[in-house]
Amino acid sequence: MASILRSLKIFFLLAMTASGATSLASQTTQPVAYLLEIQGAIGPAVSDYVVRGIEKAQAKKGEVVIIQMDTPGGLSESMRDINKAILASNVPIVTYVSPSGARAASAGTYILYASHFAVMAPGTNLGAATPVSIGMTEPSDESKDKHQSTLEHKATNDATAYIRSLAQLRGRNVQWAIQAVIKAESLSEKEALQKNVINFEADNIDKLLSDLNGRKTEIDGKITTLHTNNIIIKKIEPDWRAKFLSAITDPSVAYLLLLVGVYGLFIEFTTPGTIIPGALGAISLLIGIYALQLLPINYVGLILIFLGIGFLASELYITSYGILGIGGVIAFLIGSVMLMDTNVVGFGIPLPLIIGATIITAGLILLIIAMAIRAQRTPEVTGREAILISTGEIVAIHDNVIQVRVQGEIWQAKSAFPLQVGERVKVTEIQGLILHIEPIQSTKGES
Repeated sequence: MASILRSLKIFFLLAMTASGATSLASQTTQPVAYLLEIQGAIGPAVSDYVVRGIEKAQAKKGEVVIIQMDTPGGLSESMRDINKAILASNVPIVTYVSPSGARAASAGTYILYASHFAVMAPGTNLGAATPVSIGMTEPSDESKDKHQSTLEHKATNDATAYIRSLAQLRGRNVQWAIQAVIKAESLSEKEALQKNVINFEADNIDKLLSDLNGRKTEIDGKITTLHTNNIIIKKIEPDWRAKFLSAITDPSVAYLLLLVGVYGLFIEFTTPGTIIPGALGAISLLIGIYALQLLPINYVGLILIFLGIGFLASELYITSYGILGIGGVIAFLIGSVMLMDTNVVGFGIPLPLIIGATIITAGLILLIIAMAIRAQRTPEVTGREAILISTGEIVAIHDNVIQVRVQGEIWQAKSAFPLQVGERVKVTEIQGLILHIEPIQSTKGES
């Protein structure tokens, strides 16, 4: 009997070991493709999302990372952050311009060139990678090249050298890459395939993975072969941090946060003790400043905004007959227009928002100033008149002698009404040092 039990234990142990080994083998042999999506302009939030997505894929030892892209371009710094993560990745990166009708314009072209594999869906395009200032925008005509500023020449030369190095690293068309920067040339997916700008076309993700299987690329000096048959696709969604960054780095939102912060602090300083506007203002101002330092801003524009608000606030203390106020409105408006130092699509502040904010800012500050002036002009009531409009509290009653506290002082008082200690009363008359009082509730009863 003991030998039978021992045999059963060994059998179950072997069965469990075999099951665990099978499960472990299936887990280790099943490759995973991590999918990231870029839709819209490339900014700090997109950069943070893609960089951390690539890091996650590396930590999970993914087989490949697919960046599905549809972008009009974006900020140069954000694009370079993404490319640094791609170039440092030990997991192959595939940039896939999809779906049909999508584009990898401007900054998207650089990301496509940096990736280990570049793929496009039918009906897509890429190119127009000419830099202007910090951002990527539409270029000037060739005839205007002689009139470009030194800064523009430096930016163009830097971008040309950058995309040339990417093309040489990935073995793609160098000459066309240079033309995309200098002349803003664009290509359809079929032209890109013919000119060796992309590796192949794919109608969808399944076709992409099928065509990737068996392809080789060099990573850290070693040849890596992709195994994408029966691969699991895991989409990496933006987390709360990426969503928060996406919200606050919208130039319009950052601009409004800045203004709400200034409004709140201004209200707190002009009416001390309100607390809520000051706390809300401080938080909004800090978040707005944090968002703006992630964006390409013109600091002269930012200074003009604060200068304009300062001029408007100065009307509270300096009689300028509106000169400071008008100057403040003009400075605020010009500063708001100048604030964003880039022409990238999606990274500007709409003019209607600027005009509306200027009107609201001027109106709010002038309203506070008017209220303050009105309060200053209201005569302060003191002495006998102040006592006559005061209320008090009965503190003692001894032998028909009433003592009442009015404005922090103890007075003797008379009353035609029965009163009790602690009762609230109002002053109706003063005779020498004697107050005539009556209970506050008596007027309610009479009415």
